[in-house]
Amino acid sequence: MKIFKQYRPNQIARYVKSYFRGRLFIVGIGAFEFDCGRLLPPASRDKKALSVLSEVNKEIQVLAAASYSS
Repeated sequence: MKIFKQYRPNQIARYVKSYFRGRLFIVGIGAFEFDCGRLLPPASRDKKALSVLSEVNKEIQVLAAASYSS
């Protein structure tokens, strides 16, 4: 399990995209699982965690689009 001390969507997206499956923890936000290169919804449905999920998955899409256009 990777622990991120600061919330940086781009850094988290690169980690998720490179390891494809696993778990991570963001200090102050909570734990997440990821599979198939995407963050999965957390067990707790608080708005901050869902916002992070959405933002990181968008960053993953941006990284994927950038790698295809290169």
